[in-house]
Amino acid sequence: MTTISDNVQATQARLNRACFAAQRPGDTVALLAVSKRQTAEAVRQAHAAGLCAFGENYVQEGLDKIAALADLRAVLQWHLIGPLQSNKTRAVAETFDWVHSVDRLKTAQRLSEQRPEGLAPLNVCLQVNISGEDSKSGVAPANVPALAHAVAALPRLRLRGLMSIPEPADTLDAQRAPHRALHLLFDQLNAEGLALDTLSMGMSADLEAAVHEGTTTVRIGTAIFGAREA
Repeated sequence: MTTISDNVQATQARLNRACFAAQRPGDTVALLAVSKRQTAEAVRQAHAAGLCAFGENYVQEGLDKIAALADLRAVLQWHLIGPLQSNKTRAVAETFDWVHSVDRLKTAQRLSEQRPEGLAPLNVCLQVNISGEDSKSGVAPANVPALAHAVAALPRLRLRGLMSIPEPADTLDAQRAPHRALHLLFDQLNAEGLALDTLSMGMSADLEAAVHEGTTTVRIGTAIFGAREA
């Protein structure tokens, strides 16, 4: 029976192979462990295996896990990667380190107003609906520059980059296309004076495609933790 430690090693090896194939140094892509519907003990085991960044989709579940792992708070990074409702922004602003799913100025404004002065600025990414799917959250690519400049001007936030969840595709070339589009948008924003450093793109099914197209953060869940609890 494989352990979480075994899975972390296997996932890191896959990521290293993808970086080698893309002629990129292995340390240029961070591994964000998606811990939704996993136990706090599973996160503790993943940390013992060398991981420190964990992504949660649901605010309350994330808050419960952060509290359960309070003894590790100084060494863990907590990322909200799921949709954020307006009535949940205060708890997120007060507790999380990153939010990958900002797609409205109102949400960013609330996070900015509610981030405590005693904490470092909240790192945020804009979620881009890069494939134009009606069922997906995210700002349309054409509207990203205006939103990015507005968010970057807010206090207590640090705009770090862009996040996307592209439409599934079967071939490597088809998988690479939306990631390439997001990277071009990222480059455009940097050319406009925004100092962005994060491309949160790529999951288990399209990790290699994302690495080829310049991701800096891949979000991996089941490959690390195994099947999720109900």
